[in-house]
Amino acid sequence: MKAVIQRMDFAEVVVDGKTVGDGKNGLLVLLGVADSDTEAEAELMAAKVSNLRIFCDENDKMNLSVLDVKGSVLTVSNFTLCADTKKGNRPSFIGAMEPKGADRLYMHFVECLKQNGVNDAKTGEFGADMTINATLTGPVTILLDTDIWRKK
Repeated sequence: MKAVIQRMDFAEVVVDGKTVGDGKNGLLVLLGVADSDTEAEAELMAAKVSNLRIFCDENDKMNLSVLDVKGSVLTVSNFTLCADTKKGNRPSFIGAMEPKGADRLYMHFVECLKQNGVNDAKTGEFGADMTINATLTGPVTILLDTDIWRKK
């Protein structure tokens, strides 16, 4: 499972002119589900995202998590994070999980965020053509990959 984590003041996901998810003072998460991912990866990723200390404390040090600042997490499914670009110039998405399974793990990730204490966890619309409007802060952008964590 791969994720791009961005600290934001505000973000919204729009589908067909209608806002389907939004958040403020928190994290925008682009989440890619690979064909080898399981519930264990979703749980591991949710725990990391919930506790990642990338918000500033009173000393301007990144020492607080989204839980500490009581922020939102807006998660957007993004299969393109699973792109294979080793050959040629056209990415291959063969490593991305099929939609039904990916949607299930995507929603499991969001439920795990809530179980970890994120009170404002929202989503985009799985499989839709989405527009993301965001005001990012820092900027702070972190790449997470459960495959790297599991390698010995």
